[in-house]
Amino acid sequence: MANLLEVTTGQLLENIAAREGEREALVYPDRDLRLSYRAFNDLCRQAARGMMALGIEKGDHVAVWTANKPEWLVSQFATGKAGAVLVTVNTSYQEEELAYLLSQSESSTLILQPQFKTTSYIDILYRLVPELKTSEPGKLQSERFPHLKRVIIVDGGEEDYPGIYSWESLLEAGDKVSEHALDERMASLDKDEVINMQYTSGTTGFPKGVMLTHSNIVNNGLNIAECMNLTHEDRLCIPVPFFHCFGCVLGILACVNKGTTMVIVEEFDPKMVMEAVHQEKCTGLHGVPTMFIAELNHPDFNEYDFSALRTGIMAGSNCPVEVMKAVIDKMGAHEVTIAYGQTESSPVITQTRTDDSLERKTETVGRALPNVEVKIVTPGTDEEVPAGTQGELCTRGYHVMKGYYNDPEATAEVLTADGWLHTGDLAVINEHGYVAVTGRMKDMIIRGGENIYPREIEEFLYRHPAVLDAQIVGVADEKYGKKSELMYD
Repeated sequence: MANLLEVTTGQLLENIAAREGEREALVYPDRDLRLSYRAFNDLCRQAARGMMALGIEKGDHVAVWTANKPEWLVSQFATGKAGAVLVTVNTSYQEEELAYLLSQSESSTLILQPQFKTTSYIDILYRLVPELKTSEPGKLQSERFPHLKRVIIVDGGEEDYPGIYSWESLLEAGDKVSEHALDERMASLDKDEVINMQYTSGTTGFPKGVMLTHSNIVNNGLNIAECMNLTHEDRLCIPVPFFHCFGCVLGILACVNKGTTMVIVEEFDPKMVMEAVHQEKCTGLHGVPTMFIAELNHPDFNEYDFSALRTGIMAGSNCPVEVMKAVIDKMGAHEVTIAYGQTESSPVITQTRTDDSLERKTETVGRALPNVEVKIVTPGTDEEVPAGTQGELCTRGYHVMKGYYNDPEATAEVLTADGWLHTGDLAVINEHGYVAVTGRMKDMIIRGGENIYPREIEEFLYRHPAVLDAQIVGVADEKYGKKSELMYD
């Protein structure tokens, strides 16, 4: 087994900056922004010192509500250095969802952009926290959100937004805290402390805050990078959202572990992705299947050069065989991999390897990562089943979350006393250790006493060349209890 790193996220960046200082860390093609690892680390240190100057303490929760902006990246490592917990906020959230997250997470700080697409984040915030308009920056007293003390806005000045710090003010405040003070703060941090909170989708009940440690996400990023054969010579295009583990772990932390250049697309657009891959000679590309489908079917696809592309990750949903073939044959990503997991596992549990066959990349989700255990049990029990038998997939290792924030009951439902995480996914493991996910326990449709698994129907539909994407859902039926309904494209 590969050795696990015993560093914090902040120290990881320090180490890579010392080793790969002049190499490009991040590129924003549309902004014409390029930062070396040394410059990026310096900027993150300045922001971390700014956080300390504004009163953000070790263990405080800092929510970030922006698209894939440079400030999001800086916030990830600034919180990692200052010991604050990064709380990721879905860019699609509306007023009700933001209110729930701010309250449940007990965030002391919110970093946001003024607007995203047609949603005015700032209007939502002022409706939820009317006290902001009469507060001085950093002195907020909110009746509804008593933990919230400060708000920081990117892409705006303090004169435009009463009660709110500008991002520039945060950076300027960093001059009030010494480099030595930051080093002392970093030295006080432990790899097993919580550094990141991601909220689940909430398919059952309210979303839960998944507590992830430095060790969880640093080592998951390392293992992911090694399964991709990622090196400091690679350039990875990241169009997936940072607020999701796909962006901030499979993307950002995989790259930082290896000194790889991150080429960032702020908001997904297939043409912008293809332009970034073409212009920056990207060797890797991440995306969910629908993203790859949108790129492959774009009318300008043949105008772009994908000759440098070799790897990447497809995850988020099952990959149709024809899409995988096209990614390999038309894009040239012959070493593209499939990754599977969930937020509670930091997130990746299994991944295909670069030399796996097409069949293994489309019929399985790969093998367990190094230092990760997997087993199949009879649903509702901890009883392991024989190889090749369907059951619930469970996993144990460094990657398993610390628990759900302020929800010990929900934590106990999925985590056993000896560290096994019950994923809720149905799967089969073959004799070679490859895992095939066959469905979701809660998605199972019971039709007249017969168990129907949507994944099986979807896989069958994908065989037809005219079907790009398909989803099966259960709907109420008087005769059978439930029946399946098809949605396809």
